[in-house]
Amino acid sequence: MLFFFLLSSDANVPSRYAKQSIEWFQSEEGRRIADNVLTWQTPLGGWPKIRDTASEPFDGKSEDLHATFDNGATIDELRFLARAFRATNAPRYQQAFLKGLSHILEAQYPNGGWPQYYPLSKSYHRHITFNDNVMARILGLLRDVSESSDYRLLKTEDRTKVEAALTKGIDCILHTQIKQDGKLTAWCAQHDEKTLEPAWARSYEPPSLSGGESVGVVRFLMSLEEPTPEIIAAVEGAVEWFRSVAIHGMRFDEFTDAEGQDDKRIVADPDAGPLWARFYEIGSNRPIFLDRDSMVRYSLSEISQERRGGYDYYGSWAAKLLSDEYPRWREKHKFPKE
Repeated sequence: MLFFFLLSSDANVPSRYAKQSIEWFQSEEGRRIADNVLTWQTPLGGWPKIRDTASEPFDGKSEDLHATFDNGATIDELRFLARAFRATNAPRYQQAFLKGLSHILEAQYPNGGWPQYYPLSKSYHRHITFNDNVMARILGLLRDVSESSDYRLLKTEDRTKVEAALTKGIDCILHTQIKQDGKLTAWCAQHDEKTLEPAWARSYEPPSLSGGESVGVVRFLMSLEEPTPEIIAAVEGAVEWFRSVAIHGMRFDEFTDAEGQDDKRIVADPDAGPLWARFYEIGSNRPIFLDRDSMVRYSLSEISQERRGGYDYYGSWAAKLLSDEYPRWREKHKFPKE
């Protein structure tokens, strides 16, 4: 059952078709697109990212495809194929789904986390990845597989494995939530796969508190039908942190500079809605900004135009969570009024 866990995924084409009607999936076009998606599945069961895996069949060497969970890859294809199987009952869609699901289960660390790529690389891709909602997307799929009748294509033993992986994944989320002065806050975009500590990714992606990815984690936790006291505490701690670090009276602005280059800046605007920074310094909760030299700076204007244009360093990510989703979650579970 989907509750609050609705995350955009424009990078992968199957997400555009996943909600088509049963009749569409049974049509010639629907079957053609589903068959195209099958051709992009790697030998290990996953799919590559930022590739149009639906419009045309893959015509290269399968070993050139590298499966990932980043940018919605693999998860979007699996949701799409599960729906294709429900509509057509074609065994090839079921087989591809089960192969992809096995890939996800095999990729999970014993501590419950998932890397960005599997098989593992030697770089930061090995870390437990919250970036681009990797953990939240995987766990959202596993939650639906374990709870929804839409996934009847699984055998009982497969469902048991999924439920165990889901439990471990939730435990990983709870164990990686960062504490400051004894209080639960948010998550880093990636955590060390062994120590669970916040970790570096690329040279401009430091260990920090994430104002963006942490929203997806909270939404996933709120989607669970029977939240434990630990899950409730995790949500409450994150929400309180989001409230405490919200930036008011400022607007994140895109503009063209004197040289004709696209640039971004933060400007005063008393009418602007709340903003959150992409990176917050652990301990001080100050927004931080890094160039490719990995030096921490405290002002967006202090990093290069190339980096300013390469990221949304501010966003309204937690606005709807705080104003709408979180209050409805509390009301649903009949928690005492704040």
